[in-house]
Amino acid sequence: MYVEVDTDLNTLAEFRYKKKFEAENGGRGMGKKRSGKKGEDLVIRVPGGTVISGEIKREVEEDDKKVVKIEEKKWDLSEAGERVLLVKGGKGGRGNWHFRSATNQAPQESERGTKGEVLEAQFELKLLAQVGLVGLPNVGKSTLLSVLTKARPKIADYPFTTLEPNLGVMEVGKGKRRETVVMADIPGLIEGASKGKGLGHMFLRHVERTKVLVHVLSGESKGERVFGQVWKNYETVRKEMGEHVKELLEKQELVVLNKTDLMSEKEISEVVAGFEKKGVRVWPVSAGNLEGVEELKKKLLEMV
Repeated sequence: MYVEVDTDLNTLAEFRYKKKFEAENGGRGMGKKRSGKKGEDLVIRVPGGTVISGEIKREVEEDDKKVVKIEEKKWDLSEAGERVLLVKGGKGGRGNWHFRSATNQAPQESERGTKGEVLEAQFELKLLAQVGLVGLPNVGKSTLLSVLTKARPKIADYPFTTLEPNLGVMEVGKGKRRETVVMADIPGLIEGASKGKGLGHMFLRHVERTKVLVHVLSGESKGERVFGQVWKNYETVRKEMGEHVKELLEKQELVVLNKTDLMSEKEISEVVAGFEKKGVRVWPVSAGNLEGVEELKKKLLEMV
């Protein structure tokens, strides 16, 4: 039994209704020393980004006894047309021809074949996006996705509006010069997300495959010094990503200061300068009035 990446598939919906897959059994042996027909291979098709994890049970012979061995396996499928072997069929048994002897040329004896391997697995689909939008809840990630792409995620002024990742395609240029970038809006992270708090743990895995992380920060002030508040929020999300998978911190990052339409010029300058002192460049943007959006598009295209 094999599994193969099919670029025409986008979801694992088929597996919601069908839980059991079996390859064809081989045929019985026939007269004149003929083997039975081999069973046809079964190929299960999945979308790119599918992760399969589970246990393979196989029957083996030890000390003339058949015992079941269990092995944990995991496959991560992302390339178009990629095919991997999940489980093998059992070995065919021997017919009476193999039991002949000098005194018995027509034995009435045969041997059963071994059972095929059995896999109990979980199929999980990770988003395949070039750019992932990350940040705390309610910083404007979904609004930014909607203005960068043609996606129409649910948008409202309260935390956790986004309860599942949204995908959008950013287009830059026209005709033959048109280039596209796939983007994902990841539900907001909160402190403790890497340990399962809030919704973060369910979605952090989706940013593992992205090439670029766009870290969205809100410039909307809550009465504190703006830079201190924004920097604290930046560090919170970075900490949670690092505790989930350390390699996330090594990805290309573009830091976006969103909601600049709600800030004064002095506050914007204060945040930009404060981040620069710490070695981080910030891109001021307003998803509300589209200020800085075109420049952001061009920069993202350079990075992917």
